[in-house]
Amino acid sequence: MGNGLQFQRLCCVWSVKLLSIFGIVIAVIVLLSQLLALPFENYISVLSNAGSSTIWPEKKSYANSTIGFHLNISIYSIQREIKNQSAQVLQLKLPAAPPIGEESVISDTGNSISSDVAKMSVPFNDKGLMKNQTTDANPNLLRAAGASIMQSKRRRRPTSISYMNSLVLQNSVSLVRSQWHSARELELRNAKFQIENSPISRNIPEVHASIFRNYSKFTRSYELMERLLKVYVYREGEKPIFHQPYQRGIYASEGWFMKLMEKNKQFLVKDPKRAHLFYLPFSSLRLREALSKQNFTHQKELESHLSNYIGRISRKYHFWNRSRGADHFFAACHDWAPRITRKSMETCIRALCNSNIAGGFKIGKDVSLPVTYVRSAENPLNDLGGNPPSARPVLAFFAGGIHGYLRPILLQHWSDREPDMMIFGPMPRDTEGKAEYRKLMKSSKYCICARGYEVHTPRVVESIHYDCVPVIISDNYVPPFFEVFDWESFSVFVLEKDVPDLRNILLSIPEEKYMEMQHRLKIVQQYFLWHKSPVKYDLFHMILHSIWYNRVFQVRSK
Repeated sequence: MGNGLQFQRLCCVWSVKLLSIFGIVIAVIVLLSQLLALPFENYISVLSNAGSSTIWPEKKSYANSTIGFHLNISIYSIQREIKNQSAQVLQLKLPAAPPIGEESVISDTGNSISSDVAKMSVPFNDKGLMKNQTTDANPNLLRAAGASIMQSKRRRRPTSISYMNSLVLQNSVSLVRSQWHSARELELRNAKFQIENSPISRNIPEVHASIFRNYSKFTRSYELMERLLKVYVYREGEKPIFHQPYQRGIYASEGWFMKLMEKNKQFLVKDPKRAHLFYLPFSSLRLREALSKQNFTHQKELESHLSNYIGRISRKYHFWNRSRGADHFFAACHDWAPRITRKSMETCIRALCNSNIAGGFKIGKDVSLPVTYVRSAENPLNDLGGNPPSARPVLAFFAGGIHGYLRPILLQHWSDREPDMMIFGPMPRDTEGKAEYRKLMKSSKYCICARGYEVHTPRVVESIHYDCVPVIISDNYVPPFFEVFDWESFSVFVLEKDVPDLRNILLSIPEEKYMEMQHRLKIVQQYFLWHKSPVKYDLFHMILHSIWYNRVFQVRSK
């Protein structure tokens, strides 16, 4: 009898313990479900970082709105959300992701414009949206938008343009310097001495000289490059990743440079012992595509592919090991290029479109590769130029895909707010939409070059092509040919945090100052053009010069 009672008590005790453990487990599950905002886990990064209404606007109805981006967020603090167990609703309408190798640089155009520019409006459908506009939500982009906002909270303190200028002048970046001595090294050392002591060029227009940091040093360096520079191109590497470039689309810069470099007769040598520089002819876009077809699962596989390539080069030749890669270079425009080259190719001179100083780009060693959106490989010079200043009624223009953390903020503050601020989302990608995009650029005083997922954007070069003063809103972005051009003489830099004050910043620029910048753009344009057969001072030569210039200044003085 006593044993049975004792057994019953023991069972009760364990039952209470099990129920307590079960209750704790249930409580933990409930708590986790609230923290993860189930079933809205796709949006947790957006909700957990959402602030007040100054960050995200509530849904607003605009007459005949053409913006393909609508937002309706009802947000409380995460603490209140857990306490009240209230569901959060997020509605985003974003365009479909562009295919690899392209960006939706063409965007929706609104009709909230003054009578002066009403003739530039675009046809709308019965819903007030531009024809062919995509409005269906894309889950992948929703997650990407949330991740981008999450990243924006953790991004580094922005590097000012003045500080980047000081890095160029002081050459204070720690560089990998070669430890070997040869006739080529002595030639580079002598070139460095001549550039540093170049005579002042006096027979040049003042306006032309004003776009350069030091026009005399640039012209002397360019002359020495044309006379001395010899490049060896490695033949190793299988197509299409190596030796087979793209010449159209948003990543066309790496393709054009590769094609023109590999067939060049002036700079190339067959004997590597005569070379000052060694070119690694791979395409970051081709690499990304080729391994995608093989169902790769991580970017490290792309890094491994390049690491194996460098291993082959270093085993077959002694030049890589001799300089630890400091006299080797490549041109890569894909967004991932800085990451997939940061280990095995870190010591190279990296010509990168994604020139993010906060992401490892080194001023004085690496080169900022211009992003050129080439629509026709047969005629890359088609449709250049724009309206004179008197025929530019639009103060500022932007149109493009709404990706990254900055562009939604840009639209929030300036879409449909002022008639002279034409800030839109994606435009149709058909012939009519592309023509309208170019027409608006040619009719605007300032063209907004706002970063997307990464710091670079083709709008910088497009603005130059269409005589529209670039307004670069991309913290930590190093613009092309930064070592020789004084970018502040023909463009405007605005910190991302100052987007709410964008219009006041532009209106504060005196008309005389704007006219000077616009005039300088016409001079700068020649340095940003692709030619099927390279000509002096064109894009091919300017990219090669930046590589040459950085290499020369890596050489130790006597």
